[in-house]
Amino acid sequence: MRKAGGKNKSYSPEFKISVIMDMREHFLGYRETMRKYFPHLQSKNYEFLKKWERIFLEEGAAGLMKERRGRACKASGTRKGRPPKLDKKVEEDLIAENQRLRMEIDYLKKLSALVLAEERKNNKKR
Repeated sequence: MRKAGGKNKSYSPEFKISVIMDMREHFLGYRETMRKYFPHLQSKNYEFLKKWERIFLEEGAAGLMKERRGRACKASGTRKGRPPKLDKKVEEDLIAENQRLRMEIDYLKKLSALVLAEERKNNKKR
């Protein structure tokens, strides 16, 4: 069992793939794999190995490359957590478009105010 307030260890995707590949090639069980790769862990909890293997079997090696943070929504099954980062060019384009749209909204507000003022001025003259 880990100490209270301790930090979970995170392993690189390459390490996870190599552990799972070795486990499958040499027909190792979870206990043998734990002894071979994680001798520093005293617990018999190898749930993370089961999880890595399930992801590897379902999604392949690319599945272990994904960052899996947050808890999935129960209703829709969608994942929460950190969204993937956008390309620098895409991000710059979105910022530019956002600024252009804000300027367009400001322009339309001013135009609407001028038209409204003109209509009020014409109604007073009549």
